Amino acid sequence: MSEDNNIGFEDENMTVELELDDGNVTCAIITILTVDEKDYIVLLPLDENGENEDGEVWFYRYFEDENNPDEEPVLEYIDDDEEYERVEDAFDEYLDNAEFDEITTEES
Repeated sequence: MSEDNNIGFEDENMTVELELDDGNVTCAIITILTVDEKDYIVLLPLDENGENEDGEVWFYRYFEDENNPDEEPVLEYIDDDEEYERVEDAFDEYLDNAEFDEITTEES
């Protein structure tokens, strides 16, 4: 996957349901990033109305079974601070590129 690979479904609202200790949370999938040859998914947690008021995003390691496309992807919590910061920096760069693309598209 490329470093700024958007999942490719901008017209659709792609979501995933996470099972957390304190209940299930529905999250919108923002993008999948590749950092240091590992894939990470960026999720936007949604409230019961399908909205996110604070703009907080969550990062998880992301694995797909390339041999079995029907198998559910696996998400792993990132517990290493340095790894998390690298993913956060990549996401900031992704946002900067998305804003630049939006500005240049509007000027066309």
